[in-house]
Amino acid sequence: MAPLDPPHLDDRTFQDIVDETKRLIPRFTPEWTNHNVADPGVALVELFAWMSEMVLFRVNQVPERMYVHFLNLVGIEPFPPAVAHADLTFWLSAPADRAVHVPAGTEVATVGEEPVVFSTSVEAVVSPPELVAAQAINAEGQATDVWEDLTVPGASATCFTSHPVTPGDALYLGARESLAGYAVRLDLSARAEGIGVDPTNAPLAWEAWDGEAWIACHVESDTTGGLNKSGSVLLLLPQRHEPLLLGGQLAHWVRVRLQRPQPGQPTFAASPRVASASILALGVTVPAEHSTRLPAELLGRSTGQPGQVLTVSGAPVARRRDEEGVLVVARGVTERWTEVPDFASSGPGDRHVVWDSTTGEVRFGPAIRHPDGAVRQHGAVPPDGAEIRVTPYRTGGGARGNVGARTLTSLRSGLPFVSSVSNARAASGGVDAETVAEAKVRGPLTLRTGQRAVTAADFEAITRQASVEVARARCLPAATSGSPVVRVLIVPQVRTDARTHRIDDFALSPTLFDAVASSIDERRMVGVPVEIGTPFYQGVSVAALVRTLPGRPAAMVRQRVSDALTRYVHPLTGGPDGTGWPFDASLTASAATQVVEGVDGVLAVDELQLFEYDLRTGRRIGGGRETITLAEHALFLSADHRVVVR
Repeated sequence: MAPLDPPHLDDRTFQDIVDETKRLIPRFTPEWTNHNVADPGVALVELFAWMSEMVLFRVNQVPERMYVHFLNLVGIEPFPPAVAHADLTFWLSAPADRAVHVPAGTEVATVGEEPVVFSTSVEAVVSPPELVAAQAINAEGQATDVWEDLTVPGASATCFTSHPVTPGDALYLGARESLAGYAVRLDLSARAEGIGVDPTNAPLAWEAWDGEAWIACHVESDTTGGLNKSGSVLLLLPQRHEPLLLGGQLAHWVRVRLQRPQPGQPTFAASPRVASASILALGVTVPAEHSTRLPAELLGRSTGQPGQVLTVSGAPVARRRDEEGVLVVARGVTERWTEVPDFASSGPGDRHVVWDSTTGEVRFGPAIRHPDGAVRQHGAVPPDGAEIRVTPYRTGGGARGNVGARTLTSLRSGLPFVSSVSNARAASGGVDAETVAEAKVRGPLTLRTGQRAVTAADFEAITRQASVEVARARCLPAATSGSPVVRVLIVPQVRTDARTHRIDDFALSPTLFDAVASSIDERRMVGVPVEIGTPFYQGVSVAALVRTLPGRPAAMVRQRVSDALTRYVHPLTGGPDGTGWPFDASLTASAATQVVEGVDGVLAVDELQLFEYDLRTGRRIGGGRETITLAEHALFLSADHRVVVR
């Protein structure tokens, strides 16, 4: 159904007013016979017509203004800005020989005239680590204890035990305590056996166990040349590092896994050997957000009247943490009042308060007169004379916080044993406040759901509104999902270049999972179980043989074709409309061929085949085909396209 267009209260234009006035001249001033544009009287007529048109324009805004007021009346207000998040690595002045603390709220900023300030969200501690175990496990899961080979002088451990070495073989190093968030340096006495790999592009992946899966570690530097020689590997470990039982030993494991090499790149002819391994902690990575911490404030004293409104000095206000809130001090007793989104369910004794993130207003419950004449209080009223305070809180947010990698380098306060700070990856998640125009578009959708999750569309709309980190949502009702629960599949927002995306980038963070789960739980019907997860990501590899236009560099065309295929077969940028590969849509070679033919520099596509691809093992599955059918409730993700140009 098309929306109703707001009526024009007065649809006359400038020329309509001029013509209407000229028609009245003979009636009121018959002696005025010169109606040409050069006549001074006509000039005055046109001047007043222009002024009248401006007044009519303002009058016609009344329906628009009433529409906005209506949205406010039903509780639809623009979303506040969202803060950007980044991981800050604090580098120590020397390897840790004692516990080093990084307090919560430590501020780090960019360098420049208008610095962007981030503050750490939690306290972090880095202590001296210790290796206690080592295992060599091949691709088939057979484990060999090599700890003695690393600790006995003159011995050495074989990293990859398959013959010949096979992708999936790995060397595991176990630490006594968790290394979550640590920046560690692994000093390895290594040597290559026989012909080795390209030292600048070794097919190795460093990973850590987070309790559910092996998560990639960020490799800051590697002076071993891919285990070709003695040196050190500097790793940034993920924020979770849990113990795992391997080969009968419980430890916190870090592994180096052999991957399938890139096309045209060599692999190990024989496994490298490591004679010794030691570990040092050089820093710690701490989650931070684009916000500035403000001190506690005294907002004023209560008048004892319903509906009081007070405002903090800093706005917009970041989403409150558990320790942040509104305090009421009465008769020497300090009470923390509960923050609620509105007072619809608040009784006269409920110590509830609404803290508007956009404006910074702190509101207390109003008194509402009902049709029966009774006045009911929604939310308690602070006693007359009571002090209204807020705890220390944070202000910030917006797209300005999405700063690039290695730009957060200015430490705003000195920390013992910390020499520098940086962010290895770009910040993400910062979103500007919702505009009035955007709120007007969202308003009808919100009213249709009634803030209740009943239909599949309701679940999807509520999921998308739960967090700016939700890019796509898909609801599988119990009747169609084949299970007694409603399944909600989420594709998280990944704001980096699509060409760099891997399957682990689409995992749900605990913060995003909790935000969506909380939002759905408040609105689902009683007795309806809901399961939140991600789609199954189905890897696709395209092999194409193309001819180029004369004079076009082959390397450039090859890269353009690969990039175009990566963007086309993608959960966020793929599909015919570029908004993400659709659910339940198969991929055909003819569609991929059209994409390749549209690349600048391509003359013709001589051959193109599609291959299924295992995103975990890095292997193609089966032979080439003309069509790949998308599995139920899955999405395609590009992997290792191979383009030959001639």
